[in-house]
This record gives sequence, structure tokens and C-alpha cells, in this order.
Amino acid sequence: MKITDAQRRARLVTRQFADAASPEDVVSSVLALHATDPATVYLSVLARARSSTVEDVRDAMYDRRSLVRLMAMRRTLFVLAHDDVPVVHAAASLGVARTMRARLKKQVSTLPTEPVVENVEKWLAAVEKETDAQLRSVGTATGAELSAAVPLLKTAFLPTTDKSYDVKRYVTSEVLVMMAAEGKLVRVEPRGAWTSRRHAWAPIEDWWPDGIPMMDEAEARRELVRRWLDVFGPATVDDVQWWTGWNKTQTRTAIAGLDTVDVELAEGDGIMLSDADISGDASGVMLLPALDPTPMGWKHRNWYLGEHKTPLFDTYGNIGPTIWADGRIVGGWAVSPAGEVATELFEDIGAQAADVVAEAGRITDLLDGAAVVPSFPTPLEKRLRGKK
Repeated sequence: MKITDAQRRARLVTRQFADAASPEDVVSSVLALHATDPATVYLSVLARARSSTVEDVRDAMYDRRSLVRLMAMRRTLFVLAHDDVPVVHAAASLGVARTMRARLKKQVSTLPTEPVVENVEKWLAAVEKETDAQLRSVGTATGAELSAAVPLLKTAFLPTTDKSYDVKRYVTSEVLVMMAAEGKLVRVEPRGAWTSRRHAWAPIEDWWPDGIPMMDEAEARRELVRRWLDVFGPATVDDVQWWTGWNKTQTRTAIAGLDTVDVELAEGDGIMLSDADISGDASGVMLLPALDPTPMGWKHRNWYLGEHKTPLFDTYGNIGPTIWADGRIVGGWAVSPAGEVATELFEDIGAQAADVVAEAGRITDLLDGAAVVPSFPTPLEKRLRGKK
């Protein structure tokens, strides 16, 4: 079966850009929100749930706790539905955690540390135990607060070269992120504004009294691919492997357990769920933030990106804020220091240009003066923001 780019764009708009009633509905429509930048979570929701506010997004994450921030695929932070966490935790987070634990142990074993660590296993067990005890005693704490109370978290790796980037660094972040990926901690509301990156931590039992429910990893991988194909399919196997961060064997094994059909895409062979509906309407305008889950959903992007990669991506493959019309990228935008949305179109989109102006105004009003600067600025974003 041949699936055209136009059909894929129509399905993208229908599946991922429909006006949602709540932050939870938005997450359901895209499976997982990218959360490397805290602001991305809010702006991804506000783009798709036009009646929602910044406070509505905050309530979903930290009061209702129906949405959870989790380190998962490709060692990237995501925001997921609370009920989806067991699947993603087993399918992706635990694999990330194993890699992180092995890396940390190797670093402590081979690099000079201050103080010197004589027994890596004993040291690691002690730092985890003391961190857990401190966090339970205070309820929530930032990494800085925990390291001030747990001296072992201030164990430092010392420089081994005279390179400017080779500096003394503490293990605090690596230990906390690893413990969270293992399901021992959870990221809670950051200190400061909604754009703040100063995340606080809490014991996992505050959100799951009995801990995150455990699942068989192979079963979880199959379910995660099924959910991904429901949102992002039809797609290539390369797309699945890139998004999940798995190796080829893990990816193909997970796909083999699903009811899929082979399809022909413009970039080559692809797959989709056998019961997938590929009909849809590709009309409409959308302003998506940097690292939004839609443009970051596929490895092969020409069918919606076209020739617009250079101004929109940084050198590491991170995408900036984008303007979409009829299921494809047609421009970019940025937030000025005054909190105003500035836009630039790459092509003539006719009457829809007025919709872009209106949407930029709506987002400006929602920002209420807040300045949003992506963690990974891109050429167009920097220029529109007035940064040379």
C-alpha cells in the first residue's frame, strides 16, 4: 500500500493538532511531551488546548498529578500521562538507568575523585541510602539542597587535562537522575517561575504509594511501539528506533509482536498498525515551541520539513519554534525579551498568514510578559529574539 506525504500530513493534523479540552487530552494526542525545557511542556499544551492556561498545565502536573515528568527514551525528559508511566518506565527508563549506573561506577572507579573513593559499590550504596533518607525527612528538595545535607553527593570528579571544559564537577546530578530513572525519585514542581529549570525531587511513594508498577520489559516495548504507531504512524522502522533509542534487535522484536502492515512511503519502506485510519483534514495553522513532540517525532522529516532545516535546527539536531500550516512547517518564531511572539514565514501561505498573526497574539497574551529562551537556541530563533 502506498501512503503519500499528503496523507501523512493530513493524519498528523487530525491526530496531533485537534483542539484539545485539557492538558491531559493533549498528552494523549501526542503520547509524550518533550520536557528538556520546562517551557516546552506548557507551550506544547497551550498550542493545542486553546482554552487552557499556564495554570491549567501546572495543576495537571503538580496538583492533579495526572501528568508526570520522566527520564525515558534517548535519555530525554518527557511528560507522560500518569497511567502510561509503568509502560515507559519498563520499556525505556530502566534501560537508561542501567546505562547510567554502569557509567557512574566506571567514572568513580577510573577518574580521580575528591574525596578518594576506595570502594565504589559501598560508596554508591551509601550515597543512595543517605539521599533517600534526607529526601524522606524533608519531603521535597532541589539538588543543591540535597547536596548541602548529604556530603557524599558532593563527591567530585577532578580534571585530568588542562582543557577549559575539563573542570571539577560533582556527582549530585548524575546520582539523582539515575535514581529517578530507576523509579526511586520523581521530579516535582521547580522552584521559581513556570519556565524555571530548578527542579525539585520527591520520594516516588508520594506519587505511587507502592512504587511504579512493574511490567515485563518486552511486553512494555511492544505496547510503547503500538502507542507510538497509533500517534506517529505510518513511519519507517528507522523512525521507531530513533524515537525509542533502542537497538535494531529490540526495535524489530517489539514490532514483530504487533499487528502491522507494510506500506510504501516517499522515503522508503514503512509500517503502520493494521487498523490505522489514514484519513484526515490537513488544514489549519499551529505555532509549536522548541523541541515540541511533533517535529521531534520522526528521524526522517522531509515530508513535513521540506527545505527549511538550516534556520530551524541547531548543530546537535534540536529544533526551534516552528510555524505549521496544513501539516507542514512553513516558518519559525521566537519570544522577545518583552514576552512578545515574533514570527517569520518562509513562504507565501495566502490567507493563513492572518491566522499566524492571530495565533502569535494569542500566545503573547498567554505569556503575560514571560520571556522564553530555549535551552538549544537555533539560528532563526536567535535572530528573531534579537540575539546576534
